[in-house]
Amino acid sequence: MADRGRGFARGGARGGAPGPRSRGPGGSQPTMDKPKREAILDLSKYVNERIRVKFTGGREVTGLLKGYDQLLNLVLDEVQEELQHPEPRTRSLGLVVLRGPTITLLSPVDGSEEIANPFLAPE
Repeated sequence: MADRGRGFARGGARGGAPGPRSRGPGGSQPTMDKPKREAILDLSKYVNERIRVKFTGGREVTGLLKGYDQLLNLVLDEVQEELQHPEPRTRSLGLVVLRGPTITLLSPVDGSEEIANPFLAPE
């Protein structure tokens, strides 16, 4: 009983391997030269501008961008949803929070115009 636990007192494991608290050359000391992670999209220029958002599943809304985060969660105000079934119409949703993982397309409303599809084969 007197020898119980002796192997863990110095090296961490019985084989003499360093334990989790050791700080070797590749230890857990913080590195100061790592660059700060930036967001993939910079949406700051679209704050208080109208944007169009399309979701997985086909839903589509337009509204004023009020806020966002690095996960692409959005806060939109004065939101209008474009419904296609059974007949095309819009409905007002007001202030909404949109979850980033469900968004497939983001587009500014002002300054956008539809162009012909350059990949369509001429008939």
